Amino acid sequence: MFNLFRKIRPACVIENVFSGKCVSILREFKKPPYGGGNQFMLALKKGFEDMGIKVVNNKVSSQSIDAYIFDSSWLDKDLFQKLAKLDNPRVAHRIDGPIQLYRGTDSSADDEIFELNNKFATTTIIQSNFTLQKLYELNYKPVKPVIIHNAVNPDIFYPKKDLKRSSQKIKIVSASWSDNPRKGGVVYKWLDESLDFSTIEYSFIGRIKEDLKNIKIIPPVPSEQLAEILRSHDIYITASENDPCSNSLIEALACGLPVIYKNSGGHPELVREAGLSFNTPDEISTHIKAILSEYEKFRSSIHINTITDTAQQYLHAIFQES
Repeated sequence: MFNLFRKIRPACVIENVFSGKCVSILREFKKPPYGGGNQFMLALKKGFEDMGIKVVNNKVSSQSIDAYIFDSSWLDKDLFQKLAKLDNPRVAHRIDGPIQLYRGTDSSADDEIFELNNKFATTTIIQSNFTLQKLYELNYKPVKPVIIHNAVNPDIFYPKKDLKRSSQKIKIVSASWSDNPRKGGVVYKWLDESLDFSTIEYSFIGRIKEDLKNIKIIPPVPSEQLAEILRSHDIYITASENDPCSNSLIEALACGLPVIYKNSGGHPELVREAGLSFNTPDEISTHIKAILSEYEKFRSSIHINTITDTAQQYLHAIFQES
């Protein structure tokens, strides 16, 4: 199946032949804290600009814009009507999902996404192998799909220099902007009731519906503060299900945290050797001990895209000939 999508050359061999191009990002940006898609697109914008790409927001023109990027089903009808009038514009459509899997809804949102994809896209940016496989299984056919993982702003999300743990107590952290039940609330509740908090400090950053008594809940915070909190912890746990390419997970990895992750969605292909997976929450305590026993090994095994890698791959996917 996966020989059907185009391969992207590694960033290290892509020459910066795109300097001077103008890319219009069609989406509404929010000031952080906000959802992962917003966070990533802000980082991608910076990555483009650092490479000499001019980035405009929500503009459509046949004269000055070389390509367009739009995200999921974000839709301004006036902009898309203008886009439809252009003569063969280059349009990259960034897709995660399938939404029906990670939100637990019907197929209507995915159907809308692929109506837009088939109408406008000249290439489709898919965020993980997991996403592409599930889309094919559900009989969706993205236009010229390319798999490119998300990345983060390295000026904000970076590891501390000291590879050693931060304190005698084990400091664990989780984060989620969304409080959708599929983000793992039931697992965090189980951990809140089951872990030995005489040896563990646990923080949850973001929004969660469950009432937690031992895990400290920190409301959503701006990116700079989030990164500081992440760097002050030892291990990141994510229990989300069918998450295509979790931005929160990538932020934690970028801050140097080994990960214990639900064996679901795109988590395995992001974490690889830098953590351990679980299927049931009773495995987590053993995984904590295993990571602590070889902490520097797990931490040094973190390998994720830089935003430069990802920005170059986007540009190559958009501008390469079919």
